[in-house]
Amino acid sequence: MLNDATLRFLGEITGRELQDQALWLEALTHASTAAQRNYERLEFLGDRVLGLSIAEWLFERGDEPEGRLSQRLNALVSRATCAQVARSIGLAPHIHMGKQARDDGGQDSDNILGDVMEALIGACFREGGFEAARDMVRRLWEEPVMGKTGNRKHPKSALQEWAAGNRKRVPEYKLIDRSGPDHAARFTVSVSIHGVGEAQAVANSKQDAETLAAEEFMRKYG
Repeated sequence: MLNDATLRFLGEITGRELQDQALWLEALTHASTAAQRNYERLEFLGDRVLGLSIAEWLFERGDEPEGRLSQRLNALVSRATCAQVARSIGLAPHIHMGKQARDDGGQDSDNILGDVMEALIGACFREGGFEAARDMVRRLWEEPVMGKTGNRKHPKSALQEWAAGNRKRVPEYKLIDRSGPDHAARFTVSVSIHGVGEAQAVANSKQDAETLAAEEFMRKYG
């Protein structure tokens, strides 16, 4: 079952005494272990619980219009933010994965870290209900919610508006390369605007790579 260090870790992030170690082991287990149960089903559940928890929290905090609430919600539940939270609490050493996945950099993959973070929320919901899961989310997401995550305009939207404002063609995104196994994939994307220039970026998902490429383009030419 779970070792003492992982039990302490889970107790700290949930703020409660664990009842079902098998449930939490499932939440921490990657498919590469060939275990009978892995985190994928709990991740599916946790993703929905996280979304509702954050949506309720944002609704309570002010009277922003629906568009701004949606913008912040999307940023706060994104794979990048989930992985950021996972790194901030030191999740990686507690994930169970096969040797090949570990050797391929799985412990530092945004995809895996984000998925396991959501699976842990799902496990907390299964064991303690929505209130327990919501309390866990509010502890772990306090810095992103109280900070600037999702407050600034999305880089792709900012770049499109910059292009329109400067009477340029719309930005064109191209997938240049995809490498690595599915659980640690690396996507290289370029964005170009005719008559201005081009920028590239690499990330664990095509969407994140496009976002980073847009940021890089604005840094170089904006």
